[in-house]
Amino acid sequence: MGGEDVRFDCPMDQYTTFRAGGRAEALYALSKLSDLCRLLPYLKDEAIPYMVLGKGSNVLVRDQGFKGVMIVLKGEMATLGGDADDPCRIEVGAGLGIGELLNHCIKGGLGGLEFLAGIPGTVGGALAMNAGAWGMEIVPLVQRMQLVTARGKVMDMEGSQLRSSYRALSIPKGSVIAACRFLCTQKTRARISEKVTGYLKERKARQPLEYPSGGSVFRNPPESHAGRLIEEAGLKGEKIGGAMISPKHANFIVNTGGATAEDILALMALARKRVHERTGIQLEPEIRIAG
Repeated sequence: MGGEDVRFDCPMDQYTTFRAGGRAEALYALSKLSDLCRLLPYLKDEAIPYMVLGKGSNVLVRDQGFKGVMIVLKGEMATLGGDADDPCRIEVGAGLGIGELLNHCIKGGLGGLEFLAGIPGTVGGALAMNAGAWGMEIVPLVQRMQLVTARGKVMDMEGSQLRSSYRALSIPKGSVIAACRFLCTQKTRARISEKVTGYLKERKARQPLEYPSGGSVFRNPPESHAGRLIEEAGLKGEKIGGAMISPKHANFIVNTGGATAEDILALMALARKRVHERTGIQLEPEIRIAG
């Protein structure tokens, strides 16, 4: 099953933004919805673990590797299109990159998604974790979402049916987001471009984009900020192996060169321990750990 779209014993440091981690038993790049509908029940019946990789941001694969299939959505699963009846509605494949989506919005004068500027990864990944910034989140902008269940059935959900919370979206276990429809607002290209540029400048000023990382490591606890708690614990610049808690933003662990997944996990454990000792707050990972 899969033919040339499958790569075996795949080194995940080449496919994740951390540039660290072990190997996946297989990486399957899917181009068609029908392929996804066939793959998921096969993997379920064979008890083979699977995970959607996207562009590899927000993911850390343990050094021991991932005994299962990493799924990448491409081709027809990464396209976008408009609606002839309503130009403010756009149909987006889950495999499409956030940057490509925003470029389309700028060209079409479609506003509302500018806050996603600089968030790495795909639309599907952003939806799965209800990505957000600057007080806004992505799921409330969804008019309709298409899923494929673990049994290979296509399920359409209206935006009003979606249940989301901070950095989380509730969908049936084992399901994969295939596509969605966004409802945007008409704005001038110049205004959208200005907002996107502004958000990108803010991210560059605040975040350590000069090093490989997986993005924000921990979720912000209620009424607090993970980065501030880690900084107050005196851990900015702390290093283990090639991994370092960024001196620029303490909720980023960066790969300064040659970091292993174990180095990154050890720094995460240290941050959680120190913050808990000081405040009683238990930091919860925002990144997904595979393996």
